[in-house]
Amino acid sequence: MNTRMLQLGSLFPHFQLASKAPESVPSQSPKQLPTLPEVLQHVIKLTGLRREDVYNNLRIPDQFQAAKDDINIVILTGQGIFCIDVKPWKGTVSAHNKVWHVQVKEEDQNFTNTCVEQMDDPLKAVTTKTARLCSHLKRSGVAVRSSLFFPRVIFLSPDCWLDEELMKRRELVSHSQIDDFLKSFKAGYMAWITDAVTPSWISGHLSYRQMESVREVLRKVGTWDMVQLHCGEQLKGDYQGCQFIALDRQETDTLEFSRVKTLSADSLWALLGHIPQVTVKMYKRGSHSWLGKSLNATATIPSNTFVMFRISGEEFDAKIPANTIHSITLSV
Repeated sequence: MNTRMLQLGSLFPHFQLASKAPESVPSQSPKQLPTLPEVLQHVIKLTGLRREDVYNNLRIPDQFQAAKDDINIVILTGQGIFCIDVKPWKGTVSAHNKVWHVQVKEEDQNFTNTCVEQMDDPLKAVTTKTARLCSHLKRSGVAVRSSLFFPRVIFLSPDCWLDEELMKRRELVSHSQIDDFLKSFKAGYMAWITDAVTPSWISGHLSYRQMESVREVLRKVGTWDMVQLHCGEQLKGDYQGCQFIALDRQETDTLEFSRVKTLSADSLWALLGHIPQVTVKMYKRGSHSWLGKSLNATATIPSNTFVMFRISGEEFDAKIPANTIHSITLSV
């Protein structure tokens, strides 16, 4: 198995968006772009939709039950299902055959340098994932017409400009169009409520029964596993396992790591040949209540034990020392 030691200095944020901004693009805006959780809050605020109808980071499985990519945001309405990817790109964006170009001008006192980076077609990518969601719903017994699925790409940065041809594509939402796009959901919300109680063969939209069936399926779709480190860094990816921890993912949703307190410092115990221990508490899935979480199992493991975790976007597993982990949240 190919693995690599985790370098704490190279960690990236918990809610890193599906596609990185081109590395050659300088920071042209003093205002930092919002994180995906902040984008979600903005979506809910402007659309007026319920939280249960807005999903994020859904990893839709294909016919082989494999899912490497996720859809950043999925919005369920009576009008249809909107599948949205969010891009933090900066520069002038244009499409050239199967690839897109992001052109950035770097200006200095004496010269202007223009750099162009090729990017995969984001509209094609989200359209493919949207079709995968349609197929997944059908395999789950929920038949929704493909015409009721709407792929969209949102460009977050005010320093991102789409060329004239791309601006004509209704599937692409530039920074200046984001609020109007989101408010359009709210404007038609009452009409969508009416559609929800009207048979779909009459309205041409989703019926209330269809929407509830879609919700039931989407609630079961996996997202990413999350690792919270003691240093405050957060990672998303796939938990691969730990040699001293046996768990059933269907029964466990959270692992909390805490060091066993001793009378002496870890370094002193290490000099005496003692390996400090870490206690891992595993909590039952869906057991959250006002009384707290229900404990499923407990394990005590050496602090130098490695947890194997495939960070999103990486080709190999990372080896994370157990004593650096605060908690792991497992998706369904």
